[in-house]
Amino acid sequence: MKKMRFLLEVLVPALLTGMLASMAEGRTHYYDFVLKETNFTKLCKTKSMMTVNDSFPGPVIRIHRGDLVYINVHNQDDFGVTIHWHGVKQTRNPWSDGPDHITQCKIQPGTNFTYKVIFGEDQEGTLWWHAHSDWTRASVHGAIVILPTEGTTYPFPKPDGEQLLVLETTHRLLVDYGGTYLLRIVNAVVNVELFFAISEHNLTIVGTDGTYTKPKVTSYIMIAPGQTMDVLITTNQSLSHYYMGARRFTTFTANATFNNMTATAILQYRGNYNPPDEPSFPTNLPLFHDWESGLGFLPLLRSLATPEHPVNVPLNITTRMFITASINLVNYTLEGTEVSHLGASLNNITFMDPTSSILLAYYRHTSGVYTTDFPDYPPSYYNFTGDIHVHPLSVVATKVKVFNYNESVEIVFQGTNLQGQASDHPMHLHGYTFYVVGMGTGVFNNETDPKSYNLVDPSERNTITVPKNGWVALRFLANNPGVWLWHCHIDRHLTWGMDTTFIVKNGETPDTSILPPPAYMPSCAAQSPIRLEDFRDSVELVDKINVN
Repeated sequence: MKKMRFLLEVLVPALLTGMLASMAEGRTHYYDFVLKETNFTKLCKTKSMMTVNDSFPGPVIRIHRGDLVYINVHNQDDFGVTIHWHGVKQTRNPWSDGPDHITQCKIQPGTNFTYKVIFGEDQEGTLWWHAHSDWTRASVHGAIVILPTEGTTYPFPKPDGEQLLVLETTHRLLVDYGGTYLLRIVNAVVNVELFFAISEHNLTIVGTDGTYTKPKVTSYIMIAPGQTMDVLITTNQSLSHYYMGARRFTTFTANATFNNMTATAILQYRGNYNPPDEPSFPTNLPLFHDWESGLGFLPLLRSLATPEHPVNVPLNITTRMFITASINLVNYTLEGTEVSHLGASLNNITFMDPTSSILLAYYRHTSGVYTTDFPDYPPSYYNFTGDIHVHPLSVVATKVKVFNYNESVEIVFQGTNLQGQASDHPMHLHGYTFYVVGMGTGVFNNETDPKSYNLVDPSERNTITVPKNGWVALRFLANNPGVWLWHCHIDRHLTWGMDTTFIVKNGETPDTSILPPPAYMPSCAAQSPIRLEDFRDSVELVDKINVN
């Protein structure tokens, strides 16, 4: 009887506690990614491109909230590559964040590297992964689906089905009448924002960037490169075929030439009926230069702000930054001759990747790799959105910004019209989400514009568009120590230097400090510089950027 009492009173509760702790901590998943060249045929054209596991898009990582993932990446291609887990907070673990020459160097051909992917405790919804070296993400990418913790459910009625839409690929979605379906939408396009709509069906947005939002009913969405959206549709129309359409939203000048193709897929009802000769087209899909629809969509979303999904907007700001995002000129030495090139900058700094990893240099206290003087403000003030007659040159440098642990940060990004090249800039922060507390057109006014900030239920994002000739205000708590990249997610602007790096110092305890590095990190063999082009040639190329 004493033994039985011991079992019931001591061992069983201990076992149950351990089981519950294990469930709370989540499960561990293992994936193998094999990078190599694969032939694919799209739109009647066949070409060879780098893929993961011979698939395009690549494999879907499907987990539950709180799970841990290891991915062993084997590079069987002919050039180096890194992988970034876009939107994943990688709590205290910048070693596996992935951007080339920021947190690691490339995985060289014939080698492998294992990423430890640590999701934030609050992350749930749709994220994605993609290559983060050169332009390889065009074909090396895939979705991440984070389901609710086992035993819990969505903060909306459970859908009858779900479908991943990775914009760039074609789909045929089969549905039943009277159902509700969850679409997990990823904009994996390299250089453009996209409108998306479904003929004769409304969309209800319920999540963005791995966070939930208050339900918002709309006839279309505008989604920037790097962003994800979770959208519900109710299939309540006549049994038929309906086009889903995606069309670029361009903020270049109206006379610029570009690929004006509209990508389509089909929403097809099951049932006994005569299919139409052609699916109906979404007349609610905005046109390419529809500024009102494009910019008007940006401030629509609000965080869920419930006890289960709370909002924690920093109120007592300790660090304020005002950052201009510009396309401007850079003086650069080419084969011994100094010439002017078209580049991109933040606060007039055109970021130059170093020859080694910034993270490793920071962790080892190695000097000479970067400087810590990225400016909080631009070097001069002018009519940022007007016609500029004197164009300030940017400075090519590897400058970073350093934050103390737990600083409350507000950043206002201001778009400019330097070189007459004003356009949208979807800015992405690694290792964090942030609250979008304000947004507007024109030049930010630091006296009047903050009065309209939403500090109650602002949307929580990892990527947000700085509107053409406009501004956006963000807040976050710097509580994830490490080295984290900030950059425009239009790859052309990134490779021109529209990025910088934030270093968040350790806190005072081991639990608020960077994790130790893994036993092996890829070696840094070669520099990965910005790409600068002759100004006249660049203007022509910018005008010809297409969906791919």
